[in-house]
Amino acid sequence: MPQPVPPPLGAPLGSAGARFGTDGIRGRVGTTITPALALQVGYWCGRVLPQGGPVLIGTDSRSSGPMLVAALTAGLTAAGREVWQLGLCPTPAVPGTIRRLGAAGGLMVSASHNPPHDNGIKVFGACGAKLGRRQQEAIEAGLRGTAGSSPEGPEGAEKGFHGGGTAHLRPDLVAAYADGLVESVGGARLEGCPIVLDLCHGSATACGEEVFRRLGARVTVLHGEPDGARINQGCGSTHLEPLRHAVLDQGAAMGFAFDGDADRMLAVDGRGRIVDGDQILFLWGSALRDAGQLPDQRIVATVMSNLGFERAWQERGGVLERTPVGDQYVHAAMEAMGAALGGEQSGHILSARHGMSGDGLLTALQVATLIHGGGGSLADWMDTSFTPWPQKLVNITVPDRERRIGWQSCDPLRLEVERAEAAMEGRGRVLVRASGTEPLLRVMVEAAEMEQVEHWAGQLAASADHHLNAG
Repeated sequence: MPQPVPPPLGAPLGSAGARFGTDGIRGRVGTTITPALALQVGYWCGRVLPQGGPVLIGTDSRSSGPMLVAALTAGLTAAGREVWQLGLCPTPAVPGTIRRLGAAGGLMVSASHNPPHDNGIKVFGACGAKLGRRQQEAIEAGLRGTAGSSPEGPEGAEKGFHGGGTAHLRPDLVAAYADGLVESVGGARLEGCPIVLDLCHGSATACGEEVFRRLGARVTVLHGEPDGARINQGCGSTHLEPLRHAVLDQGAAMGFAFDGDADRMLAVDGRGRIVDGDQILFLWGSALRDAGQLPDQRIVATVMSNLGFERAWQERGGVLERTPVGDQYVHAAMEAMGAALGGEQSGHILSARHGMSGDGLLTALQVATLIHGGGGSLADWMDTSFTPWPQKLVNITVPDRERRIGWQSCDPLRLEVERAEAAMEGRGRVLVRASGTEPLLRVMVEAAEMEQVEHWAGQLAASADHHLNAG
């Protein structure tokens, strides 16, 4: 049967064109994410990103990655841009290299922690940060065929194909990124420290084992081969049991697990306890405070961060600022407030000193060297850390995007949330939000007593499922 023909360059994809979520464009390969879409995204990125300097492209290990990299490259070169392909790399290698070399921008092909059948496209501007909303809207306008009405619509876009672009393979830039990771710890060493790494069959396999060995650690690696069919499957930061068992079985000092594109990390201490992003912020923030490197004792976190963390940090004289979920919101708040450290409970950690990019490998190295250099253990530190309040997150599949995003217009669900908050009498909270990357409504309940958490999480999840998926 005849194969579908992609639309010509610059042609609109229609009103159903892709939208940027909290972490770029993401979805199922073959339906949401297609070569035709990637071709158009590449072209319009080439028109919207500033002129001068190459545009970088990296990818995680997914089987669909090479196809999408090829399509993005075709679109960018058709827009007259020079493309440097990094190949397999962690997401933070792209913004870090943009800043280091003065590139015009970059794209990362990854669906982060999503399953293997998904993929996505993250876009970074010339400053190394994810694109702001105005530039995202300009690209979306191009995909819809309304670029002329976009406030940042590319000049001359109506001329269509430009050609003249070139593409180059630059895996050497990943090696330079790894060198930067080693240099980030300022000469600290991990000599003889037993550490387990779960590389998730993803981007961290590019250099994760190497950088820890270069610092002298005794490394055990789980899921260490790049494998697009097994990325995130029962491993990595969303499935910590394999790491926990390995740390306990081997008597390791600590273990680190990464997600598919290695921009976030969760840890396990020597006694098998999970060290999440809140604990990492508390540890790293305390070290920066003691060194006089934490302005106003301020840490930026999101609405998901635990109340136990917030209250413990306040008891130490610190300030915890909260933002919506998404590392771009943390990034913006850190810049506006001059904060040195911020991040998410899920393990995205941003350091102003290290370029403000969520980088799981960099965060793991910082935690490992802080603990090892202090002569203690991660388990000892966890014994003196804060006690989290009971918290439960329930995901409800809501395929209807408008119902999912506009859940507050559902009166029965909104009233049930108000009833839960009233019942907890200020000793708990409810957070309901639509996922920016999956067709899910997330319901989080946190309270001083676990009984209330379980009760209200169940009630609210059932209400959301009944009212938002009815009819």
